[in-house]
Amino acid sequence: MSTINSQDRGNDAARESLAQRRAAMAVLAKAKAADIARGLADIGSDVAFTDARPAEIGLVMLRGRIGGDGAPFNIGEATVTRAAVQLETGETGFGYVLGRDREKARLAALCDALWQSEAKRKSVEDHIIAPLRQQQQERRALAQAQTAATRVDFFTLVRGEDER
Repeated sequence: MSTINSQDRGNDAARESLAQRRAAMAVLAKAKAADIARGLADIGSDVAFTDARPAEIGLVMLRGRIGGDGAPFNIGEATVTRAAVQLETGETGFGYVLGRDREKARLAALCDALWQSEAKRKSVEDHIIAPLRQQQQERRALAQAQTAATRVDFFTLVRGEDER
């Protein structure tokens, strides 16, 4: 029984790590290449790496569902750029970004590889991911505030002859 519990704890830790990695990559996908490069410069990313897969541009099919739970249908295609890099220490990072920005995909892949390194993860989180996440939250809050300022509340008045 203790073996199963230790395996469950190991699986839980792996799932948590995967969720954190996904969250970090989501932040990088929404960031600008210059902001990612600035963060890498802050941590002194003179890390030796090679391109496991040079940045390449392709298309992915976008799918949707009516009402969120209807039958899936193809909406159209979107341009995506992907890259993969490998650190000298063996970690392989992958970067997928919407659009045609090869440098951004490569920088995201480098951040992913560094994030996987136990020695570099904290500095990547502190100097790249956290500031970008904060910047994105501030932009989202500003957009919500601007949208709320233009909100119109409609209401219906009950007329006297409609009451019965």
